Amino acid sequence: MHSLGCSKNLVDSENMLGILSKKGYKVTDYADKADYIIINTCSFINDAQQESVNAILFAADIKNKVNKKTKIIVTGCLSQRFGEELSKEIPEIDIIIGTAGFERIDEYINEYEKNKELLIDISLELDIDKELPRNTMTEAWVSYLKIAEGCSNNCTYCVIPKLRGLFKSRRIENLVEEAKVLASKGVKEIIIIAQDTSKYGIDIYGEKKLHELIRKISEIEGIRWIRIHYLYPEDIYDELINEFKNNKKLLKYFDIPMQHINDRILKRMNRKTSREQITSLIQKIRVEVKDAVIRTSLITGFPGETWDEHEELKNFLKEYRLDRVGIFKYSREEDTPAYKLPGQIDEDVKEQRLNELMEIQQEISYENNLLKIGKTYDVLIEEKDAENVYVGRTYMDSIEIDGCVYVASNKELRLGEIYKVRINDALEYDLIGDVSDEDSRLV
Repeated sequence: MHSLGCSKNLVDSENMLGILSKKGYKVTDYADKADYIIINTCSFINDAQQESVNAILFAADIKNKVNKKTKIIVTGCLSQRFGEELSKEIPEIDIIIGTAGFERIDEYINEYEKNKELLIDISLELDIDKELPRNTMTEAWVSYLKIAEGCSNNCTYCVIPKLRGLFKSRRIENLVEEAKVLASKGVKEIIIIAQDTSKYGIDIYGEKKLHELIRKISEIEGIRWIRIHYLYPEDIYDELINEFKNNKKLLKYFDIPMQHINDRILKRMNRKTSREQITSLIQKIRVEVKDAVIRTSLITGFPGETWDEHEELKNFLKEYRLDRVGIFKYSREEDTPAYKLPGQIDEDVKEQRLNELMEIQQEISYENNLLKIGKTYDVLIEEKDAENVYVGRTYMDSIEIDGCVYVASNKELRLGEIYKVRINDALEYDLIGDVSDEDSRLV
């Protein structure tokens, strides 16, 4: 299994592995020994598409040169978007499944084994509440919980609604049951994901239910941390903020994709928010939720973005000093409204603007980290880096996308456990600390 792209794609890959394992298939770490190589692809931006194509070509190379019996299955967003083209351009592919086909992976393999013919299915029919087994691909103590599929926001730069369909929430009882299974396997941190988690429940319950879901998951024994990704600013509501404030298991980590701060650009992006709403939300969170960390993603070089609007974004970063910021150059994607917008910006200008924003945020991140020296944080230990040195994360750091804490300890620390760590130094994005000689592991 080669899983590319976002964490939502990773969950689909885990479901496929779970289904096939339950049917008696064995998973191998060696692609050249596999009867089937599954590549779960991404197609969000050009770079992701190229990475997916390279992975398929690598598998095709194995099939042509090493193991001619290997069959290649391509699933996910690239298949959904370019399924027919892929079958023509890379004839080594045996099965092409779209974004909704992962739940029937065993059926597709059975059909192929009977007919030995190229099989393509890129329909968007998905049973969102079908109970599926999972073989998690993350470390044993952390796992994602996908609470919805698809997206109905229709941002002009994004192709996701065409690849994943409209927003569909899963039912609370099914999610709680899945979270219980994960906890029984040793998961301590649940990361709640969807294209837009803040809209959870509206489509099936008629109202926002994320706070209620969080409350039920927090009742599960064994779950220590609950983290939420992708809260759209216009849909963050009072009950949810209260949950952040009062629920000890819900990490005070607000992942809010803002994308820009200029009202004209936000409108061109078809974002349902404004500068005033965003800045008011930041202020409200900081007032109501002590020690809240705010993470966001921003797009620079969107079609028609002027230098003044770019300067406004720079000044926004300087004024609001957000804790975590991911900045991306606009990627011009076919099948999106923004593809045809006038005022497309040259790549070198995008690169210049990106560098300017990154330099500002790097300095802010370093200054924010310096303020943490002398403080003590709960740190989830995840890796041994060297003799007496470990790597972990605080509530401020999500897996793979944020910084880490380098932890010195004279005693052996157990991976997957949470320790009290005192911070004694800081880097631009990471912290350095140590565990006291006495056993401070949280139980």
